[in-house]
Amino acid sequence: MSEIARAKRRYDSTNRRVRAAETRTRIVEAARRVFVELGYARATIPRIAAEAGVAVETVYRSAAGKAGLLEAAVLAAVAGGVERSDVPVERRPAIRQIIEEPDPRRQLRLYAATQPGIWSRVGPLLRVLDAAAATDDALQALRTRQAEFRHAGLRRFAGLLASRDVLRPDISADRAADIIWTVCAQANYDALVLARGWSRDEYERWIGDTLIHALLPPRETDE
Repeated sequence: MSEIARAKRRYDSTNRRVRAAETRTRIVEAARRVFVELGYARATIPRIAAEAGVAVETVYRSAAGKAGLLEAAVLAAVAGGVERSDVPVERRPAIRQIIEEPDPRRQLRLYAATQPGIWSRVGPLLRVLDAAAATDDALQALRTRQAEFRHAGLRRFAGLLASRDVLRPDISADRAADIIWTVCAQANYDALVLARGWSRDEYERWIGDTLIHALLPPRETDE
């Protein structure tokens, strides 16, 4: 095979991958819109295909049915985009910044800064999931996976804090993960921002203040 032919094959292969990624992005974003608008039961694959501008068969090839589409939409919402959801969590820019920050108070402030955006994006989808999971085993399993995924990430974060010996002496990594899990729960975002009208800045500041007070020993200037 000539160099020209090999270069053309590489070019065609790259183009196909780009087009496939763009199509998947359209499908997942369309699924998010349809799920939030109609709920899980009424969100049909043909409706999602029409919203994405693709054939029904293309949607079926992109994910394992409606449950798979909802999971993909949830993961994309958490990550801040479909393409970002394919990147391992620890390699995403905001998480890398948290990991590499040497000051634990700044680390917790940076983590708090991620929370308003995450819950504003993923909250509507999780409410769809919660409403439908009671009667659907696949969605119950999805809800369990999402909770386990979140707690595993928080356990790694808490383990990082513990490895740097910055936690209060009476707080283990496991207990720290549980505290972060609870303080940063969706229920608190819904209660403070959606129900009580707190601004995103007020909510973010409350998370940072609460985590610092609960997890880190006081500085002399704090006493």
